[in-house]
Amino acid sequence: MSKVQELSERYSIAEREAQYLLFDPNAQLENTTVLKFDKIYCYPKDKVMPGFFQIQNRRYLGNKYKLTVFISDILREKCGSIQSICDIFAGTGVVGSYFNKRNIRITTNDILYSNYAALRTFMGVTDIDLNKLKEKIDFLNSLRPAKDNYFSLNFGNTYFTLENSRKIGAIREKIEELSANEEEKLVLTTSLMYAVDKVANTVGHYDAFRKKLDTVNPLVLLLPSIKIENNFNNEVYCEDANQLVQKINCDVLYIDPPYNSRQYCDAYHLLENLARWDKPDVYGVAKKMDRGNLKSNYCLKSATKAFAELIRYAKCKHILVSYNNTGESKDCRSNARIKDSEIVNILKRKGDVQIFERNYKAFTTGKSSGEGHTERIFYCKVGV
Repeated sequence: MSKVQELSERYSIAEREAQYLLFDPNAQLENTTVLKFDKIYCYPKDKVMPGFFQIQNRRYLGNKYKLTVFISDILREKCGSIQSICDIFAGTGVVGSYFNKRNIRITTNDILYSNYAALRTFMGVTDIDLNKLKEKIDFLNSLRPAKDNYFSLNFGNTYFTLENSRKIGAIREKIEELSANEEEKLVLTTSLMYAVDKVANTVGHYDAFRKKLDTVNPLVLLLPSIKIENNFNNEVYCEDANQLVQKINCDVLYIDPPYNSRQYCDAYHLLENLARWDKPDVYGVAKKMDRGNLKSNYCLKSATKAFAELIRYAKCKHILVSYNNTGESKDCRSNARIKDSEIVNILKRKGDVQIFERNYKAFTTGKSSGEGHTERIFYCKVGV
């Protein structure tokens, strides 16, 4: 290629990228059908099994467990038969797990390693001895440490009772010694994280702890309820979504990015610290570690640009975007970063767009009432 041709090609690419990111932020949702669902949904019921826990058995901001049937209805109506789904901002992984069947390849991803551990546990494990796993969990539950450790020194008598914090730290240290391989370590760590959620002196996240330490139940690890037979075709990643989207393809791309300026690495720093177990220095009253490399652009003013770039590189047949309008919050940090009109204009560069919506009270940080919240799913049929 000559230098003239090379410069021309570079200019052409840059020009296309610039045009792709240009849109009127105040544009109306013209020629876009809005379908409001007033259907009363029966939420998936937990199949309680003594001694086991399921993927949805934890508190998490933006958890979509109660919306999985709504999402399924849209897929059934618009997408027909599908062979692969990618949940690229998976969080707890409840959406991918809902569709995890032998005949569907599930790709899940989250930038937080703590979430990645849970995703691998429920949708990535293909070879693990559950009897040996139970023996190790029983042993970990039997630990009665009397001495302080990294975890108790930093999080005891605040997020947890001193007894529980000592046990959490001791168990996490033993997991490093006991694990037969990386997969088993992730499963044991996930079991610990779910147990931690049940005894944490918080409102469900770790931006702060409650002043009154009244969560005093003892820590108990359970076995994860894993359907190994459904996991053989699955892929699990721990990457930046905008980087990963350039390397994968799927029938359905499900996008559930952060909605507002609240960073998930801030809300779940403690679980991330526990999962990674690098024992970093922690700071401030909330005892947070350095999280600079985990910050999401979707929580910043650059959210719209990041979303446009994600859609530009998406290689799929259908796109579903969950985006909560978050109502009008007393705390401006809770207000949505990307406007509906921006989402529609960006998606329309890929294909025809429809909006499905239903009223929904989301799990919040506790400062917002949740009134007036509408869960919106923007559907795009690519190439139309």
